[in-house]
Amino acid sequence: MKNLKWGSALIRIALAGWLGVALWACADEQRPRIEFPETDLAEAALIPKPLSVVPTHDAFGLDRHVAIYSGGAAGMAEVAETLAGHIEARTGLRLPVDNENKEGIHRAIYFNQSPADGPEGYQLYITRDSVLINSANAEGAFHAVQTLRQLIPSAANDTLTEYPIWPLPTGKITDKTEFAYRGAMLDVARHFFTVSDVKKYLDVMAYYKLNVLHLHLTDDQGWRIEIKSWPKLTEVGGSTEVGGGPGGYYTQEEYKEIVAYAAKRFITIVPEVDMPGHTNAASVAYPFLNGNGKTPALYTGTQVGFSTWDTRKDTVYAFIDDVIREISEMTPGPYFHIGGDESHVTAKDDYIYFVERVEPIVRKYGKRMIGWDEIANASLDSSSVAQFWADEENARKAVNQGMQVILSPARKAYLDMQYDSTSTFGLHWAAYIPVDSAYIWNPQAYAAGIAKKDILGIEAPLWSETISELSELEYLAFPRLPGYAELGWTEPAQLSWEDYKHRLAAQADYFKRMDIRYYPSDRVPWPDEFPEPDLKD
Repeated sequence: MKNLKWGSALIRIALAGWLGVALWACADEQRPRIEFPETDLAEAALIPKPLSVVPTHDAFGLDRHVAIYSGGAAGMAEVAETLAGHIEARTGLRLPVDNENKEGIHRAIYFNQSPADGPEGYQLYITRDSVLINSANAEGAFHAVQTLRQLIPSAANDTLTEYPIWPLPTGKITDKTEFAYRGAMLDVARHFFTVSDVKKYLDVMAYYKLNVLHLHLTDDQGWRIEIKSWPKLTEVGGSTEVGGGPGGYYTQEEYKEIVAYAAKRFITIVPEVDMPGHTNAASVAYPFLNGNGKTPALYTGTQVGFSTWDTRKDTVYAFIDDVIREISEMTPGPYFHIGGDESHVTAKDDYIYFVERVEPIVRKYGKRMIGWDEIANASLDSSSVAQFWADEENARKAVNQGMQVILSPARKAYLDMQYDSTSTFGLHWAAYIPVDSAYIWNPQAYAAGIAKKDILGIEAPLWSETISELSELEYLAFPRLPGYAELGWTEPAQLSWEDYKHRLAAQADYFKRMDIRYYPSDRVPWPDEFPEPDLKD
């Protein structure tokens, strides 16, 4: 019990100054001691796996006698309220936040601003009497909250007290992230997904500490973001999708709603307007953009590489300036994605001219340009970022220009690839990617000549050619997405499929609570009590 006593003492020292009182949990000698079964924090099924876990084999009783205190640092009150909301949703307990009335309060959860390892790092101290979250800022505290959520048992222990109590295993967790950029991409252009669909995806991303959602907003089959200076983009270009469905688009107010929802979860939205290829929907709306001098028809197929813009026409760049300006004004994050992939009918010189001319427009509006790895064939500023999806040599060209890269190799990281030949949805042009293959690779050693310092982070794209409903999206994303979250967060030395697959299996409880229609891979030892999801429900 030496570590437990040391932890309690540390908490008292850290909190005495701003509480002004001793912990009543320790002073209340009249309160009967609850005898918890021995717990082991090291056995908790946490994803991503933390940097360090030191168990002390006791328990903190989460019950109606617990209060939450935010500590008063910037943003901490909002994170404390977030924690209270999650606890209520999970247990039915509505814990008071920053309430001065301590009557009936025996234990507490405290937020404390203190140095941590990086802006997203945190320390989580759990003792019998208290939970202390140390972080440098609210973002780190938010990540600690996700860890704490994962420690709450699926059901209350009704044998310890006359009221429900959820025992949390005690110990110390020290954690930090490997990469600053840990992303997922959602293609809402081939098939449109609603604001509520995107919000649910954001909720699950936050649970696994992913911090970037890249929205692929435009393609040949649809334009999904309202541009007030060019209204036909959505009126015409947003009117269809793959297979001839009704399409759809986000109004600027709806887009702002998504951005704000993500920000509350410390997730950055990266908007993508794909160009000069993948541009048929825009050219239908405004034919002057089209590089072949013809007015195209709306496209509902899945072929790529047939569209382009007139890269030598000044009015095309005036159009692009308007689009980037309007989207940038609604997007507080630092990035703007210009696409740049599969421009097969754009002459190489015209393509390079285009990318080099668009980059300054992006920078003019205060953003770092991201593009698929083909953009590295142009001469670019070192602030731009290449997203490696297909060509390792292009990624090295980017690094040789001083640029960083995002790793999204299609044969490892594309969520739209089938798990195997029997998968209901998805494609396999890059590879079949079963759950274990999605996890068993090291981003830091994946490409020769690309060191960790050259990597901004990783991203798992989900293209939507074969899916049109949220349940189908979930089938492809889960259970693979949590693995990509771990690859982006956890140091490589900690990664082990044999360990991870058991922690992944334990996520079935969370998937059920969230009504996630995941693919029940036979490579994961799922609990017997969780039946296979029925996509027809």
